[in-house]
Amino acid sequence: MDLVSSVFGSIAHWVDIQSLLLFTVLFLLIADYLKTRRPSSFPPGPWALPFIMHLRPPLDNPFLFPETYGDVYSLRMGQTWMMVLNGFQIVKEALVTQGDSLADRPMLPLQADISHNLGLGLSNGHLWKQQRRFALSTLKYFGVGSKSLERAILDEFTYSGKPFNPHVIINNAVSNIICSLVFGHRFEYEDERFINFINKFDSAFQIIGSIWLYNAFPLRLPGPHHTVQQFFSEVKDMIRSEIKEHRKNWNPAEPRDYIDCYLTEIQMGDAESTFDEENLVMGALDLFTAGSETTSTTLRWAFLYMAKYPEIQEKVQAEIDRVIGHSRQPSMMDRANLPYTDAVIHEIQRMGNIVPLAVPHSTNRDIQLGDYTVPKGVVIIPNLTSVLFDKREWETPYTFNPGHFLNEEGKFVKRAAFIPFSAGKRVCLGENLARMEIFLFFTSFMQRFTFSMPAGTKPVLDYCFGITLAPAPYEICATPRRE
Repeated sequence: MDLVSSVFGSIAHWVDIQSLLLFTVLFLLIADYLKTRRPSSFPPGPWALPFIMHLRPPLDNPFLFPETYGDVYSLRMGQTWMMVLNGFQIVKEALVTQGDSLADRPMLPLQADISHNLGLGLSNGHLWKQQRRFALSTLKYFGVGSKSLERAILDEFTYSGKPFNPHVIINNAVSNIICSLVFGHRFEYEDERFINFINKFDSAFQIIGSIWLYNAFPLRLPGPHHTVQQFFSEVKDMIRSEIKEHRKNWNPAEPRDYIDCYLTEIQMGDAESTFDEENLVMGALDLFTAGSETTSTTLRWAFLYMAKYPEIQEKVQAEIDRVIGHSRQPSMMDRANLPYTDAVIHEIQRMGNIVPLAVPHSTNRDIQLGDYTVPKGVVIIPNLTSVLFDKREWETPYTFNPGHFLNEEGKFVKRAAFIPFSAGKRVCLGENLARMEIFLFFTSFMQRFTFSMPAGTKPVLDYCFGITLAPAPYEICATPRRE
């Protein structure tokens, strides 16, 4: 009898534990739902796992959710509900028509931990306006868009004009151009400091692709996404060492580069000034992000597409031969006379789609967006993929077609829906520099080399997602052309 009582007592005790656990789980689920349920004013969207978020970000299939939920839908990241915008018209309405209302950046964990809301890309208000205005004027002063920088880009190409690994060599060449603007000097490719700088920068950008996990679990989930802080910290330390060296022989009357000009602003000590060393460090980091990663990734897509479509490559080379020949290097002045080449470059950028989702925006006031009233402080994510592949804007959105940028006479035409650098108040700071670099590098390579895949292999357009959507690692043959 005692045995039976003991058994039934154990069962009852176990049932009580089971009931308690079940009650606790149900209570937490209900509490989480009530606390983080989709706001009534928000558009519909995919269901999110309790306590977590949407584990499948829009990038996994940027066309899936728009087909189901329309041009505006909502999703949850951690405790934050966001709105995603799809298609050219609604993205244009948000970023351009109502650009002043969406000029802010949200304070998401990754942005806050890396930038501390300083610098050029992730700051807000007076700080952002002052830092951006200074950066644009200083870059213009040092030749962005001018013949002087054009010469520096072409000189860098001479270091790269030999058989190469497209990732390493192009990354080095493009990064050296930013080094010239920010640090006032270039590095030899064998320089250990430069190699370490580029490697850390590259590693951080690859890991940052897990931004969705980081922002949802900034302190909870272990994984490589947490090492991004360490990599960026080491990159910033190198920038600080450059600033320290600049201070030793800095002459305000003869600025050599971006750092020198910034030190002058710090020295002025204006009461309304936002200029200090930490903003300088983050601003320099932002310039490397805007001016090197996008260009390097675009060029790697370019080589792959040229190998995949040799007939297009031949037409580009024929146009370059006819307009420029082989006796001189290409110039920005040539672009107007190279409509087909320019169209191919634009189509590479469209199909490459290297920034699928724009950096998140935040509303600074209540606005009306489409059919929805969006309260102040809501995170907005423009889906640039949905714009670059919008069936309502492009004749053959899923086909590599330079004709998207050519009229019936074969002249180059701009397309309003071509916004790979985003649009509006927060358009990429490095857009002009990137366009210049991409054109000069691409035409120079096409002038001197023919790109093809190694024997027995075919071009594969797989991608890796870091801070940009980059092609999966590949090997390519660059065969010198006969002059």
